[in-house]
Amino acid sequence: MSNLLVENMIWRNIYCNVSKSSSDCIDMGYSFGVIPSGFEWLAFILSAISIIGLFINGVLGGVIVLIWGERRLFGRFQNRTGPNRWGPYGILTPVADAIKTMFKEDILPKDADRLLYNLAPIMVVVPVLIVFSVIPVGLGSYIVDLNIGILFVLAVTSISSLSVLTAGWSSGNRIAILSALRSVALLISYEIPMGLAVIGVIMLSGSLSLGTIVESQQIPYILVQPLGFFVFFLAAMAEMARAPFDLTEAESELAAGHLNDYSSMKFALFFLGEFMAELATAAIVTTLFLGGWKGPGFIPTEFWFGAKLVFVLFLIVWFRMTLPRLRVDQVLQFAWKGLFELTMVNIITTAIFIFIWPEPGLRELLILAAINWPVAIISIWGVSKILGTKQYENIESLKNENAYPYSFKTLPSEFYHQKSEGGKIK
Repeated sequence: MSNLLVENMIWRNIYCNVSKSSSDCIDMGYSFGVIPSGFEWLAFILSAISIIGLFINGVLGGVIVLIWGERRLFGRFQNRTGPNRWGPYGILTPVADAIKTMFKEDILPKDADRLLYNLAPIMVVVPVLIVFSVIPVGLGSYIVDLNIGILFVLAVTSISSLSVLTAGWSSGNRIAILSALRSVALLISYEIPMGLAVIGVIMLSGSLSLGTIVESQQIPYILVQPLGFFVFFLAAMAEMARAPFDLTEAESELAAGHLNDYSSMKFALFFLGEFMAELATAAIVTTLFLGGWKGPGFIPTEFWFGAKLVFVLFLIVWFRMTLPRLRVDQVLQFAWKGLFELTMVNIITTAIFIFIWPEPGLRELLILAAINWPVAIISIWGVSKILGTKQYENIESLKNENAYPYSFKTLPSEFYHQKSEGGKIK
């Protein structure tokens, strides 16, 4: 308990202001408390509940701001205003949407599995909330620092594929089931390169703890692990089912996908989980590749973490608004024939570097950055040439082929049904 109070600022400030007679708190200069001596266990429980509530409400507040900011950015990207009716600059639009959703009719399909149908939205939201428990948002600002933090994050986020399959299967709807099966194929495919992309970071830091990974970054790892960042970012976009990987809810093909039969608050929970996943992804990218909370010492570390988080969120929105949706075969091919090979190149390059310099300093990391950037550019270029659209060998031969006319052209006579003398259509 003493180590937790010394290292964790949030635990220290809450617990020591609740417990009146804790010797550890008295040694650190805390003299005020509410819970008397002998009830330290009660102080611990109240502190834990307070910290959990603080983080959950912080995440929910961040989601509200994220929804508003994303819609405003959508408006700018599409040359329109965006939400501007509810509250100043439309800041209360997400709150209005939440209230509207609560009063919608909650529909349960006749052939649905009631237990799994109700459990699927919870399986989307809870794992994302758990991920935030191991992310250090500042120096000493975290819930718990697990020595297997990154492994814990990868394990918890893999539940998303199970929740999608549960939602589609429990609906008893062919469209939802088809969408869920296609989505699970995508999610499982991209979990592998996403896990392999962080191996380079683990080798450089020598730890699975997210706190240790942040502290070990003498320079942000995005400079020395460009391939790792590239693969992890794209794989995370696919795991979130964001464009151009949004096959989970391909509205033009599968209605609302696995959400086809959901409504009211169950439908809202799915979208809440989606935006929380976006927030968690930005936080993980910030922690692994952008130095986490590190920055000039005269500014609070939480500010630097938040600034980097906002920057990554902007990249995610920009990425979504720029690229069109890919076909399912293109998405799976990109995972297995593109990102997987890039992770192998990154792991081999980093392993050779660690073999030469087991404990790299700043000079050695700069040398690795000078090597890895050309390797990354050449590797990405090679993958783009292999997976890129094949060029037609003989374009001239296609000019004489009959093509279906555009809507503004006159339909040629050969496209009409012609009747023979007997009245039959030729």
